[in-house]
Amino acid sequence: MSNVLRLAIVDPKDGTREALKTMLLGMDTAWLEAECSRYEFFADVVQQTHPDIGIVALDHDPNKALDLVVKINEMSPDCSILVLSSSTDGNLILRAMRSGAKEFLTQPVKLEDLIGAMTRIRERRFGRGESKSKGSTVIAVTGATGGVGTTSVAVNLGCAIARDPKNTVALVDLDLCLGDADVFLDIIPDYTLYDVSQNVTRLDFSLLKRSLTKHSSGLFLLPRPVQMEDMQHITTDDLTRVIGLLKATFSHLVLDLSKGYSPLDIVALQSADQILLVTQLDLPCLRNIVRLMTSFNEMDGIADKVKIVVNRVGIDSGQISLKKAQDTIGREIFFQLPNDFRTMVDVRNNGVPLLDQAPRAAITLAISALAESLTGAKPDEEAAADPAKSSKKSLFNFFPGKKAAAK
Repeated sequence: MSNVLRLAIVDPKDGTREALKTMLLGMDTAWLEAECSRYEFFADVVQQTHPDIGIVALDHDPNKALDLVVKINEMSPDCSILVLSSSTDGNLILRAMRSGAKEFLTQPVKLEDLIGAMTRIRERRFGRGESKSKGSTVIAVTGATGGVGTTSVAVNLGCAIARDPKNTVALVDLDLCLGDADVFLDIIPDYTLYDVSQNVTRLDFSLLKRSLTKHSSGLFLLPRPVQMEDMQHITTDDLTRVIGLLKATFSHLVLDLSKGYSPLDIVALQSADQILLVTQLDLPCLRNIVRLMTSFNEMDGIADKVKIVVNRVGIDSGQISLKKAQDTIGREIFFQLPNDFRTMVDVRNNGVPLLDQAPRAAITLAISALAESLTGAKPDEEAAADPAKSSKKSLFNFFPGKKAAAK
């Protein structure tokens, strides 16, 4: 579980309730678990959904609202109460605090004030410093063209991250037409991205996990729709809410994008903390990287998140040198994955991840090292003291010829 706080709100006034909902939906650190328009029902809502924070708007009926705050504190003491009012009357603020409210904010609520109040509640609940759980990390995997191994990287990267028991990882297949992440994992899911997106407002954390299919590696999969006609019903708003709920549930989220750079793919790129742009060392791929980066530079905050990953390095002939590739695209190569055609064919046809099919293969070690570099996993002490002593941490040992390619 990440440090996303789950919230429930009650406000009989539709206008202020909708304004608060809109503000919450734009926050990565909050998930709106439930909303209510009647004071008399809200205590039951809190008991059923167990939010971290209950937000109570006072203005409709301050006396009823404050009685509700007292009731929630008695019935659900783990729920911290944050109250809102357009009044700044000192007596009302004092009554709210005596009733058990942890924070008092003035309406209309300012984003910075809401974030500050939530931060204080989080610190009181979880404590300060490193003992506090970290937020979710979103990794988008996309390709310079089709057939470069984007899904292979996404699936096996997800499995590698999930191998660490401290991590909870979900993979979302955003190639709505031809996605095949389920084939790579040899699983037949009960629900798809379409099902979850159409019911996201009614999902809670436990129901969400039951809607995803869990692989033996620990990776959860949300596959593309079964029926092609369902593609058109998944909107950018739907995907934004799905990603928000997944971020509130999993420590890591891997998004396998399509090759069309559709509006849904752009939402994924905007939501990502890191973007892996998978390519090969050939001219069409490198030219596409230049084109893509030109577009990404015009999109706020996307270009800086892009990391170039070169796949299938070491193919016998026809590859452009690493130096020439970097000169062409004007960017450093973040990571290289060795060519291992036979192993990858077996992995795909058997529906078994690299960690199970070929745990000692060079490509498997490279994917594991990529996972470590993205998640900030600490290397062993010997490698940290002297990186040259750890062959597994040195990418030059994964395959022959890389040093020559780098010249």
